Amino acid sequence: MRLDVVSIFPDYFAPLQLSLVGKAIDKGIIDVAVHDLRDWTHDRHNTVDDTPYGGGAGMVMKPEPWGEALDALEGAAPQPMTIVVPTPAGRPFTQAMAYELAQRERLVFACGRYEGIDQRVIDHCAERYELVEVSLGDYVLNGGEVAALAVIEAVVRLLPGVVGNPASLVEESHSPEHRLLEYPNYTKPPVWRGREVPEILFSGHHAKIAEWRLEEARRRTAERRPDLLADPE
Repeated sequence: MRLDVVSIFPDYFAPLQLSLVGKAIDKGIIDVAVHDLRDWTHDRHNTVDDTPYGGGAGMVMKPEPWGEALDALEGAAPQPMTIVVPTPAGRPFTQAMAYELAQRERLVFACGRYEGIDQRVIDHCAERYELVEVSLGDYVLNGGEVAALAVIEAVVRLLPGVVGNPASLVEESHSPEHRLLEYPNYTKPPVWRGREVPEILFSGHHAKIAEWRLEEARRRTAERRPDLLADPE
C-alpha cells in the first residue's frame, strides 16, 4: 500500500517512523510519502489560505495549491487514489471503515487547517477520485493531522505482515467477528497491590477460559457501549 500525506505541517508525521508503522515501512509493506502543501504555492509568502466569501471568522484553505498537489500526486504513482479528508463533517471513523480502507492500493490524506479546505476541492475529488471524508468524533481539532495519524495507524495494523500474531486482531474491540468490546487482560504477577488475577485464567481449561472471556466481553459492552449489542438495521 502507498500512503501520501499532504499537510502544511509535514513534521507532524515523524511518528510514522515509529512502532509497527515504522516497521511496516522498513519491511516494504507500505510506502509513505509526506508532502508540504506550501511546495505548490507560487508567492513569496507561500500563501495557502484566504478570507471566506460571505464573511465570517477564520480562514479557508485556497483551492489552487490543493489542485496542483493532487495533480502532482496523481502523476507520481500508478495506483488509483483514494482521497481521505479528515473533517468534523465526515463519516464517523470505525473499525469497519479501517478494514475497508485497508483494501485500497493507495490512500492520500488531505489535512485541512483553519476553517477547512475550499469546498470546490472536495467536490473535485468526489468527481475524479474515490473520496472518503472521515471524522474521529463529535469534536473539533486544529487540523487534520491528528486524525490522519489515527486513521493511518488503524489501517496499517490490519495489513498482512504488520501485526506479529494476526490472531490478536480477531478478539480485540470492534473486530468484525463480533460487536463486543475486548475482555480484560492480565499478566504477571498474580497479585498486585492486593488485586488478584481471576482464578479461571490459571485453570488451563481453554474452553472455560474462552467462555469466561466472552462473558466478560458481553458484560463490559453492556456497561460501556450497550449500543453495540443492538441488532444492526
